[in-house]
Amino acid sequence: MKKLDTLFIGLMLFSMFFGAGNLIFPPFLGAESGTSYWPAMSGFIITGVGLPFVVLLAVSLVKGGVQTIGNRVHPVFSTVFMVIIYLCIGPFLAIPRNANVAYEMGITPFLSESWRNSSLSLFLYTIIFFSLVYVISLNPSKMEKYMGRWITPILLLSMVILCAVGFVKLNAPFQSPSEAYQTGAFFKGFIEGYNTMDALASLAFGIVILTSIQQRGVRDSKKLTEYTLKAGMIAGILLALVYVSLGFIGGKMAANGSFENGADILSSASTILLGQSGTALLGFIFTLACFTTVVGLTTACGQYFSNLIPKASYKSVVLVVTLVSFTLSNLGLNQILKISVPFLVTAYPLTIVLITLTFFNRFFKNSKTVYRSAMLFTGVFAVIGGLNAFGLDLGPLQTIRDILPLSSVGLEWIVPALVGTGIGIALSKFSKKQGVQEQVDVKVS
Repeated sequence: MKKLDTLFIGLMLFSMFFGAGNLIFPPFLGAESGTSYWPAMSGFIITGVGLPFVVLLAVSLVKGGVQTIGNRVHPVFSTVFMVIIYLCIGPFLAIPRNANVAYEMGITPFLSESWRNSSLSLFLYTIIFFSLVYVISLNPSKMEKYMGRWITPILLLSMVILCAVGFVKLNAPFQSPSEAYQTGAFFKGFIEGYNTMDALASLAFGIVILTSIQQRGVRDSKKLTEYTLKAGMIAGILLALVYVSLGFIGGKMAANGSFENGADILSSASTILLGQSGTALLGFIFTLACFTTVVGLTTACGQYFSNLIPKASYKSVVLVVTLVSFTLSNLGLNQILKISVPFLVTAYPLTIVLITLTFFNRFFKNSKTVYRSAMLFTGVFAVIGGLNAFGLDLGPLQTIRDILPLSSVGLEWIVPALVGTGIGIALSKFSKKQGVQEQVDVKVS
């Protein structure tokens, strides 16, 4: 495979990752963290860039990908877990979120007051948006051409213009950190990185990237991993640079007042820096970023569910995903965002532990006992965290959660995960000794 092909696949991967959350959360982190910006951004990059890269690597290393990794716990767990992941990064959460953000940032600023308050404008916009998504998603083999060679370079050029002007014109010093970032800024940034949803998306995008590489005649497993690693590094470096730049703009904009979210920060910044042209440029950036991510997610869902359900063709799955996403997008952004944080707080710990075990698999010889024990202990506290994020009163469970180490920074699941892994290793060794002893007893008798 040519070096240029690797570059274009890396650019395609960047565009698939870079959606609504990637634009909104870094500038808000910059504004909120203030003088604690670098620790906070370091934590954000670990979960927003490093973790997706590690997930991609794990998927490429294991024959059979994510399904095989999940089967190490149990085949039923593998299927259920991946179906939930695909539905949530697809039609039930991430796709509608991206479509709504594209509308809010790319279209709403140019509408009259009456049209802004009308659901008809969103309806008409989503018809056009998802029609284009459907057409491009029907040809996954051409995704690298559309996204890697054309859309992503245009998107990056637009980002460079906005950030370069921001670096030159925004001279205000960073402000004091908000209460949330006054202590534990690194861990706060670490949790905020969940919101990009890129680690979960990596579970889905892995199959898309591997397919793109295989279409260029690469079949050797080591070469597949090598090219996936290179494409992932290209995407990761670009993501990190964009996050740092957007966070910097957010930190400089904090002196201009308080903002509700990162979208407000970027809207104000673009208007201050470039006037009405800045608003148009920002809308263009959001539209391209969200569109490419939705195409990537739709394609990934199409490939996964058409393989999972033999009778379902890729084309029919893409149609269903598009229609469901279109329907849920018209519920509005606020309704979609209400369920995003609890879901991410539940799903991320399970994903992190599952992928971490994959890299240490040879040390406990693929023992299902280790995987099951670790995922059970992690899952209990991940679910508790998710329910807590919904605002539910958990009573005694809440008390147990609060006394665990790192609970104050949202990482209370780490100790249970370690304990579960340790118990699994002990049980695995004990069962092997029991098996050996039974064999000896049989021989003696």
